[in-house]
Amino acid sequence: MLFYDCSTAPNPRRARIFIAEKGLEIETRDISIAKGEQLSETFRAVNPHATIPVLVTDEGAALTENLGIAAYLESRFPEPPLMGRTSDEKGLVLMWNSIVEQQGGAPIAETLRNTHPAFADRAIPGTVNHAQIPELAQRGTVRVAQFFDLLEARLSESRFIAGSEFTLADISAFVFVDFAKVIKTRIPQENTATLAWFETIRSRPSASL
Repeated sequence: MLFYDCSTAPNPRRARIFIAEKGLEIETRDISIAKGEQLSETFRAVNPHATIPVLVTDEGAALTENLGIAAYLESRFPEPPLMGRTSDEKGLVLMWNSIVEQQGGAPIAETLRNTHPAFADRAIPGTVNHAQIPELAQRGTVRVAQFFDLLEARLSESRFIAGSEFTLADISAFVFVDFAKVIKTRIPQENTATLAWFETIRSRPSASL
């Protein structure tokens, strides 16, 4: 297998943590988004959509989305389980992973990409340039605050995002919450359940990656 990573971006970090939690050592190549290496002909031969992460499997498939990478690795290396054991658990993990992507990851990215000068005319990842829209950043800021409320409500009743065990949903949520610092947003101090959960995840060795 071959893993294409970017040390500064949140989505590759999600895959990187998943790989580490599985106890796997996979050959890795770092692609610098800051230098635009994802747009090079060399990398686009691997992923024509010019997005990271990518896992090239032993069979030669190029998996370009976190969920595809996680599903592949979970199938090949089922222990420890990170996507649930029972049918209910599997459904809850995927449900909550989708919620945190849509309600957390998306508005954080929307806010960053529509405000930061580095993303001028690059407001959406991929091969096509898109102009920044300030109104989307304003909406994103509101949605991020709602995301922190959502997390606090969930974690006030559940030890981890999808249930009683650490899963892919926790990896996604942790990475997004940590990455929110780029838009100068942190967990509100009154959100004690989220703060406790965050420290629990941060204490895992994989979280340092």
